Amino acid sequence: MVRKKIVVACGSGVATSKSVAERVKDLCKQRKIDVVTEAVDFRSVKSHLKDADLFISIAPYDSTDYGVPVVSGIPFMTGIGMDKAMDEIEKILKK
Repeated sequence: MVRKKIVVACGSGVATSKSVAERVKDLCKQRKIDVVTEAVDFRSVKSHLKDADLFISIAPYDSTDYGVPVVSGIPFMTGIGMDKAMDEIEKILKK
């Protein structure tokens, strides 16, 4: 399978998005999904999504069409609903 690119964005692109990006990368590895993750801030997110397969947003829901599937990053911060979110990510990336 081809390596998939996941972009993770939060307000600053530092602590939260990097933490979520690492967690998602580890969980994908456990599920044998080859990914590269990139932590960015919201101001620059659109430029990073050009070649992305998935966008994980760490923000309240917004209805912006980013041109790629969007999954909430909140479950990866709280641990609540993380398995369901990973199932969604796996389904998207294995298409």
